[in-house]
Amino acid sequence: MVVWSIANQKGGVGKTTTTIALAGLLSEQNQRVLVVDTDPHGSLTTYLNFDADYVPASLFDLFQLPEITRDGVRELILSTTFNNIDIIPAHMSLATLDRSMGNRSGMGLVLKKALHSVAADYDYVLIDCPPILGVMMVNALAASDRILIPVQTEFLAMKGLERMLRTLQIMQRSKPSGFDVTIVPTMYDKRTRASLQTLQDLKTRYPDQVWMSAIPIDTKFRDASIKHMPPSLYAHNCRGVFAYKTLLSHLTRLAHNES
Repeated sequence: MVVWSIANQKGGVGKTTTTIALAGLLSEQNQRVLVVDTDPHGSLTTYLNFDADYVPASLFDLFQLPEITRDGVRELILSTTFNNIDIIPAHMSLATLDRSMGNRSGMGLVLKKALHSVAADYDYVLIDCPPILGVMMVNALAASDRILIPVQTEFLAMKGLERMLRTLQIMQRSKPSGFDVTIVPTMYDKRTRASLQTLQDLKTRYPDQVWMSAIPIDTKFRDASIKHMPPSLYAHNCRGVFAYKTLLSHLTRLAHNES
């Protein structure tokens, strides 16, 4: 089982879109995919047409379990309407975890243990992270084989990337093996100087970590979200989906080389 977290401490950079786009493409390859929504706002949960306020179980319940067992974790997983895609949904109560349980011993490894318990059921796990460093992001990063950092191709997003990379450096103290990182340029518009310059800056400053292509701006992403559908199922041949196919090929090659 391969675990990827999609994380950035800046909001609005395409984390949820990246999560659902990759999940949809993997499902079409007959890969069994579990997506995990760790953001109290529940964007991924809503995208997949669940009401985050009224889900029967959520990620919050995982942190209330007295013991992590496969059966206990399975009860938190919901089937979606799409083949091969399941979800552990979010609930607004996740926002209370830092205050109520943030200092409890072992809190940073709860999700890792939970995913390990259902490892035989899935080929890939994609974790959509909140834009703040707290219990949920710590759990996501600790559980991951690779961190995908979507970065909007505009100047201010570079500052968010620097902040995220500093966070990963801090967290390496608790994960001696370190973090494999792929920077994913998003919302690219080749007609604007800002996008062109930012993409070039990413390639120059982070040549070993950045994916050398980019996800373009594509209105089909917005249309797919309105229909609660992975982009590849809504508009299989659009340019945005083609870009995510190229990204997925890159990531699966990396995962194969690391296995």
